[in-house]
Amino acid sequence: MMLRKVCLSLALAASLFAADAVVDKAKKQIAEKKYDEAITALESSYKTNPKSADLKKVLVDAYLGKGDSMMYNEALPPRVKYPGALKAYRTVLTFDKANAKATTNIKTIEDIYKSMGRPVPQ
Repeated sequence: MMLRKVCLSLALAASLFAADAVVDKAKKQIAEKKYDEAITALESSYKTNPKSADLKKVLVDAYLGKGDSMMYNEALPPRVKYPGALKAYRTVLTFDKANAKATTNIKTIEDIYKSMGRPVPQ
């Protein structure tokens, strides 16, 4: 019984250490605007450690960065940037339901579509 507790404690510690390493690497990727790479690593780690507040926070940062990078990219045509940004901002709300920036940007994009008389992408 004691050996089992020790093994579980070691497994938990290893999982937390691995999550910290993923978070640190993802923060660097976000700073370098490599949002998709950060998101891929974070989501994989989040599946094994869904209670990690650090993972969740950095996932929110990555998706916000991705949404912003699409929404404000003048080189992208509206038919590309708005649906992509909308999807990223909606994903933010799955991790942080009260995120004001994502909520505001979603409303802005939806209003753009409505003003053009077009359906809002789902």
